[in-house]
Amino acid sequence: MKRLFLPILFVIAATALPAAISDTAAARLGADLTPLGGEKAGNADGSIPAWTGGITTPPAGYTVGDHHADPFAGEQPLYTVSAANADHYKNRLTEGYQALLRAYPDYKLLVYPTHRSAANPQRIYDATLKNATVAKLTDSGNGITGSVIGIPFPIPTTGLEVIWNHLTRYRGVAAVRHIGQTAVQRNGSYNLVQFDDEFLFNYVRDGITEAELDNTLIFFKQAVIAPARLAGTILLVHETMDQVKEPRRAWVYNAGRRRVTRAPNVAYDNPGTAADGQRTSDQFDMFNGAPDRFNWNLVGKKEMLVPYNSYALHSDKVKYADILKPLHINQDLARYELHRVWVVDATLKPGTSHLYARRTFYVDEDSWQVLAVDQYDSRGALWRVSEAHCINYYDALTFWSTLEVHTDLQNGRYLAIGLDNESKMYDFSLKRSPADYGPDSLRRDGVR
Repeated sequence: MKRLFLPILFVIAATALPAAISDTAAARLGADLTPLGGEKAGNADGSIPAWTGGITTPPAGYTVGDHHADPFAGEQPLYTVSAANADHYKNRLTEGYQALLRAYPDYKLLVYPTHRSAANPQRIYDATLKNATVAKLTDSGNGITGSVIGIPFPIPTTGLEVIWNHLTRYRGVAAVRHIGQTAVQRNGSYNLVQFDDEFLFNYVRDGITEAELDNTLIFFKQAVIAPARLAGTILLVHETMDQVKEPRRAWVYNAGRRRVTRAPNVAYDNPGTAADGQRTSDQFDMFNGAPDRFNWNLVGKKEMLVPYNSYALHSDKVKYADILKPLHINQDLARYELHRVWVVDATLKPGTSHLYARRTFYVDEDSWQVLAVDQYDSRGALWRVSEAHCINYYDALTFWSTLEVHTDLQNGRYLAIGLDNESKMYDFSLKRSPADYGPDSLRRDGVR
């Protein structure tokens, strides 16, 4: 069946939108394309190398439970992008990075050799190949069908397909992480909020069927550990796939009242948990939730400077105070590389509401991880710049963020979430089932 490109505004309520690709097109996966749909070959001048499988074995000396050692620790930057030479690199800089370079005289991007380190288990590649010829968008793009475990649209033709690839990408099956979040003041002062996050990525469970998913993409639990005034609050979310058909189910345990109540507003542009108004709920993980308030335009693929292989920001040899500086994080610790990214421009639909009138997403071709986002206000002015500093968690074969940074150009503050340098490392060996994520689990876990 020949693939059809339908306008984003085309509405077929509660039915599938034609999107599956032909067997001939799918045969490119693992041939000239990577198993997840990226271009396997490097670029013309060799500054982007060919993908050869990513990192599939840990560096020598690594033990599960350690902070992930940097496989590229001995490398030096190829060049530095600063305000003085930004025009020279303009075609490779997002609007957000150009604005940051203009706003802060000491801001810079240290650009290192490109390493296409993203890798997933073979079963994710196998499922992606199977999904490619049958996966479809449903309900005007608010859901998907015909897809489990792997990427649904490895050869996308619409912006919504790219975003769904991000939402369903592999991040392990279950994981627990101990992280910090802080909204840094202009002078560099901050108060750390500490979370224990727990995930069960229902969509990628081994052997799961679409019927068994029961429209549930992820089970998520987040406990606030510190400061004392917030400690004991626990959020539980059942992340539905089609959130227009069935909004995400959320509950919160209030430590002060020792009660579990429904939390109906954990979505869209409602404030993120303990984020001091510096991010919206749907900015967590760069983008999550229902896509129905935006029109999603696929601009195409570009070679851009993006955060990648950010092992220095992940290191347990670094303290939070080393990272968190006035106006922006310590750019000496940030690593940028030249990669091909899918560019998706999202504009707010007439008759809907959101803090952001426009959002431009830059999505890694090798992992479908959103690496950067530019967010605009209702006047069309660039407001917030978001970036995901990612690494290959080689004990789990997943490429995922170690630190998200959301910089507000209008108030001179930024939010950092995912700080793990002084905490225990992610645990991907966690054993969980959907039965562990009922509302009663909050009562059992609740502490004051």
